[in-house]
Amino acid sequence: MAIEMKVPAVGESITEVTVATWNKKEGDHVKLDEVLCELESDKATFELPAEAEGILHIVASEGDVLPIGAVICSIEPAAGASIPAAPVVAEVAPTAPVMQADATPAPVAVAAAPAKSATVLEIKVPAVGESITEVTVSVWNKKSGDAVKLDEVICELESDKATFELPAEASGILEIMAESGSVVGIGGLLAKITVGAVAAAPAAAAPAAVAPAATIPVVTADSFYASGHPSPAAAKILDEKGMSANAVSGSGVGGRITKEDAQNAVPGAPVAAAAVFASAAVSATAPVSGSTSDARGVRREKMSSLRKTVARRLVAVKNETAMLTTFNEVDMKPVMDLRSKYKDKFKEKHGVGLGFMSFFTKAICVALKEFPSVNAKIDGEEMIFHDYCDISIAVSAPKGLVVPVIRSAEHLSLAGIESEVVRLAVKARDNKLTLDEMSGGTFTITNGGVFGSMLSTPIINAPQVAILGMHNIVERAVVVDGQIVIRPIMYLALSYDHRIIDGKESVSFLVRVKQLLEDPARLLLDI
Repeated sequence: MAIEMKVPAVGESITEVTVATWNKKEGDHVKLDEVLCELESDKATFELPAEAEGILHIVASEGDVLPIGAVICSIEPAAGASIPAAPVVAEVAPTAPVMQADATPAPVAVAAAPAKSATVLEIKVPAVGESITEVTVSVWNKKSGDAVKLDEVICELESDKATFELPAEASGILEIMAESGSVVGIGGLLAKITVGAVAAAPAAAAPAAVAPAATIPVVTADSFYASGHPSPAAAKILDEKGMSANAVSGSGVGGRITKEDAQNAVPGAPVAAAAVFASAAVSATAPVSGSTSDARGVRREKMSSLRKTVARRLVAVKNETAMLTTFNEVDMKPVMDLRSKYKDKFKEKHGVGLGFMSFFTKAICVALKEFPSVNAKIDGEEMIFHDYCDISIAVSAPKGLVVPVIRSAEHLSLAGIESEVVRLAVKARDNKLTLDEMSGGTFTITNGGVFGSMLSTPIINAPQVAILGMHNIVERAVVVDGQIVIRPIMYLALSYDHRIIDGKESVSFLVRVKQLLEDPARLLLDI
């Protein structure tokens, strides 16, 4: 029997992936653990290895957007390439009831028409995170027996970390298996959709010799990838932009609107975008009125599972950690003068610009060696000290804030650090950071100054015990050698866990960073 390979769970917030590239072709012989294709999510790109040795049968083509748990391909252990077609049909349609209201009668010439007049698609709970084992069915937007369309939201599911919508995976008649309020495990059956024979009709007209191989692609293309229809991710982006799918041309399979199409789409009028923001502040059931008499209205909403979990964990952090923040200011003139003098030659030699981040990273690595507790973490009743500096850099990406890690930054030169910053920033912008590139840091740097922040108290990036916050550079009057002068000043903030870092260590660490930045020659001379 053919082995079905499905989209694996790859992250807590990832609900779908895109088939980027197939390394093998239909009918190829593959070996165990051989890379078959590359899958892309909005956060990472990863490879899919073969789970067995045999003949490959591709179900999803390049560019297809698949939910977690969907079948990508199958591997037939036997040598025959045409065998898998029969088992797949047998798995989908053996008990399918004929309940499609708008199904057209099959031609009498087709002997198998009564058995294939309808197929049943099982809708199961997708994998929504590594630590999530069950979800709660919050609300059903449809009832049993209702006709649903492809990608139409049929219900809302809640976990302890997120609330998400479940779209229909095909058009057909809905049969609900788990009622509202039910708790269902990952992979559990939520509903069934009975799909009519409209999509399978072209396969019956094909020559008998190729009919088995054409069955799956025809159903997939017609049922799951409609021309001009947006994927769930694309539909959400278009809703946020206040745009209609009719105004966007699709570049996906069969003219389907992909997530990239939606991201690149430009709204025709700013009024539409303004309406989206306005709708967020008004209840969905509130009447539309031009009067200001409703401005003092009050509405009550039930806390989502996500909000309750966030509230619970914030209280836990308050009770379990002792986070404090200490501040200092740095005269950035020496670093700025050095950059102005050598930035052109630096870029000409190393191919990257000379920015502030390399100076800060280098200074922090030196200070972490002198104050190892700032570079440590707590594990139960033990303290784990790191003899290396894996510096996490907060980067603003299209999907939100990500924190990629510069590995062994203490061994890198200023040029090496700048190259890593550029490389990780580009991958973050293109949503191609891997999970390994965003985990395992020992200390974090965040720069709110690029957004205009003057002063803040950054939150520790657990399980780390300290984080440095950079801010904007403002010219201020300061006293130098008894004279009042104007200097570019930046405030620095160090948030730390007082359970492992004493006040003397935190202040001394920040003072050491200040010394290195105000006299950058120390970084080159290692003093």
